[in-house]
Amino acid sequence: MIRHIVMFKLKEFASQTEKRDKMQEIKTHLEALIEQIEVLQAIRVDFNVNPDEAWDMILTTELHSLEDVALYANHPAHVAVAKNIIAPVKADRACVDYEAGAGEVNA
Repeated sequence: MIRHIVMFKLKEFASQTEKRDKMQEIKTHLEALIEQIEVLQAIRVDFNVNPDEAWDMILTTELHSLEDVALYANHPAHVAVAKNIIAPVKADRACVDYEAGAGEVNA
């Protein structure tokens, strides 16, 4: 299982309410992809509650393989959300894809 994790930093908004509304819109559209993209096993969007951190949102998805990650990334429904809803307000993005359960570190 591959976990595809994406963090988003959004541009400045006129108000916190406007920012929260946009974040909720992004969450709603991304999480709706579970019904549209067959290779998507799980999807969740959460908001950062720590104002001292740089990132505003995190997307966590689970897919069976990196090939499925590519199918998801290029699916027309995902591309539409990324282009029409996220891109206009995105300041930055960071991504990690990892094999769930692999690379466990014992501290």
